[in-house]
Amino acid sequence: MSQIVKVATVQFEPTLGEKERNIAGLLALCEDAAKAGARLIVTPEMGTTGYCWFDRAEVAPQVEPVPGPTTARFSALAKAYDCWIVVGLPEMDDDNIYYNSAVLIGPDGVVGTHRKSHPYISEPKWSAPGDLGHQVFETPIGRIGLLICMDIHFIETARLMAVQGADVICHISNWLAERTPAPYWISRAFENGCYVIEANRWGLERTVQFSGGSCVIAPDGTLAAVIDGGDGFALADMDLDLARARTVLGESVFAQRRPELYPELLSDTFSWNPLDFFALYGHHPLPPGTVSKVSVAQFAPTADVAANLTRITAFATQARAEGADLVVFPELSLTGLDDPASRTEAIPGPSTRALMALATRLRIHIVAGLAEAAGDALYNSAVLIGPQGLVAAHRKLHLATADRAWASAGDTWTTADTPLGRIGLLIGHDATFPESGRILALRGCDLIACPSAIPGRFSFGHDGSSVAQSWPIPTGADAYHWHHFRVRAGENNVFLAFANVSAPEAGYPGLSGVFGPDTFEFPRREALVTEAEGLATAPVDTSNLDSRYPTNIVRRKDLVSMRLPHHYRELVRSPNRLRVPAI
Repeated sequence: MSQIVKVATVQFEPTLGEKERNIAGLLALCEDAAKAGARLIVTPEMGTTGYCWFDRAEVAPQVEPVPGPTTARFSALAKAYDCWIVVGLPEMDDDNIYYNSAVLIGPDGVVGTHRKSHPYISEPKWSAPGDLGHQVFETPIGRIGLLICMDIHFIETARLMAVQGADVICHISNWLAERTPAPYWISRAFENGCYVIEANRWGLERTVQFSGGSCVIAPDGTLAAVIDGGDGFALADMDLDLARARTVLGESVFAQRRPELYPELLSDTFSWNPLDFFALYGHHPLPPGTVSKVSVAQFAPTADVAANLTRITAFATQARAEGADLVVFPELSLTGLDDPASRTEAIPGPSTRALMALATRLRIHIVAGLAEAAGDALYNSAVLIGPQGLVAAHRKLHLATADRAWASAGDTWTTADTPLGRIGLLIGHDATFPESGRILALRGCDLIACPSAIPGRFSFGHDGSSVAQSWPIPTGADAYHWHHFRVRAGENNVFLAFANVSAPEAGYPGLSGVFGPDTFEFPRREALVTEAEGLATAPVDTSNLDSRYPTNIVRRKDLVSMRLPHHYRELVRSPNRLRVPAI
C-alpha cells in the first residue's frame, strides 16, 4: 500500500520589520493547515521578517540563532499537531554571521537547517552564502530536502537532493518577475522525479512585486495544488512510492545517469572573462558569432529512408526560404523510428552524403538523426552537416529503454565551431538529464541542437494570474507556460533548437521549438511548432559588440557564471558511492 502524506504550502505577505505580526500570521496559517491534516507544512522565505533589507545594520534586530525564540514557537505547534514545518528566517551564527535560512522543525524540535547557498542580488547586502551544503533529512514522513529561492535556478542544487534520495524538496522563496507557478519549479520536480512544495510570498515590498503562485508539484510535473494570490494554504497528497519510483517520462533516469561523463560539473569556466578564458593558449577560442536564423522541422519519420529524405529536402528548402542558416530535424529522421537496427548506415553513408549535397546546394547547415553502424556496434546518432560537408557527429550518451534494445551508448560530448557560433549536440533523452545541457554550456556553446523523439507530456499551460506584474511580464493565459526544453535553454543561457517527432497516436507530442537564452526576457525569443507537422524559425544572435568583454548573454552566461561548483561533488560520484539514505 502506498504511503500517503498530506502536505501544505503556505502563502503569506509579511510586513517588513513587523516580526511579531508576521510570526503570528504564519503560526495561524500553519495551525489551520495542521488541523486540516497536513503533516508537512512549508512557509515562505524570510516569512518571519520580510525580505528587502538595506544592509546588516537594518536587519540586525531581526536575526536570531537556530534553535532560537522563533523556532521554539513553531516547535510547540509541530509537537501539538505531530507535524513538520519549514520556516524561513534570518539566522545569526556564533560568529555573528548572518544567513538567509530555512529550518525544518518537527515534533521534537529543529531537525535541520539549510542556509541559502546561491545568493540573489539582495543577499550580499546583509548575508553570507550558505555553508551547510545541500542535505536531505530523514524523517518518519519521508526524506526532505530544503532549498531557498535562487538556489533552484541552478540545476545542480535540486539534483544534489535527488541523488541523495529526497522524496520532496521544500522550496521557500520570494520569487518575482514572472507568472507563477514558475517553470523552473516545475522542471526541478519533473527532471528529478520527486515532489516540490513551493511556498512563495506575494505582494509589494520596497518597489519589488512578488509573484505568489505557491503550489505542490508532483514528480511528473503536474500541479497538485496551487494558490494564485493572497494569504492562505493549499493541501495535497504526497505519494512516497511515486517519488521513490524515480522515473521521468517512464524512464529510470537515475539508473541511466552517467557520472563518469560529468566531472566538468565541478569546473567554473565562466568565472573569468569567457572571451579570454576560451582563447587561453590559442586553444579553441570562441568563434566570432553572428546574427542568424535557426529552424526546427517537426514530422514523423518512417521506415522509408527515401521518403524521409524527400521530407527533409522540402523542409530544408522552406527553412532556407525563410532565411534560416541552420535547420534541425528529429531523432532518427533519416532512417526512421521503427526497428532502427534494420536500417543502419555508416557515417558518411548514402543518407549523409545526400544531406551534404543538399546543404551545399542550399548553403545551409543541417542536423539530422540516424541509426549508425560502426564496425560491430550500432548507435543512435546525429550529424551536423554544413555547405562544406560533415562538421560533426554525435552518439547518444543516455540511452532510453527503447534504445537499449539495439544501440550502444556514445561516450563523448560533441561541440563544433561554425559561422553561427559554437554548437553543441544532444539527442532526445540526453536532454532530459540536466547535466547534459550544463556541460555543453560550460564548454561555451551558444546553441544546442537537439534532434529528439521524446514521448509524453513536458509542457502545459496556465490559465492566467491575478497577481499584478510590471510590463512586459505576462499575467494572462498561456497555452505553453511551461515547456521543459525552454527551461533547458534559459538555465544554461543558450539557444536550444529542439526538433521533436510528432506522432500523437504513438505518444509523441511534437512541440518542437527554438528557445532563447534568457528565461526572464519578455516577450520570449522563441518560435514553436504547435501543429502536427511544420517548421518554426527564430532569430539567433551569438554576436558580441566590439568589446573585450562579453555583451551578449549567450557569451556572458550570467546564470552559469554564478554557479558554486564546490557544492556539487556528489553529482560526479558513482551510484555505489553516493550517500543515499536507506529505504
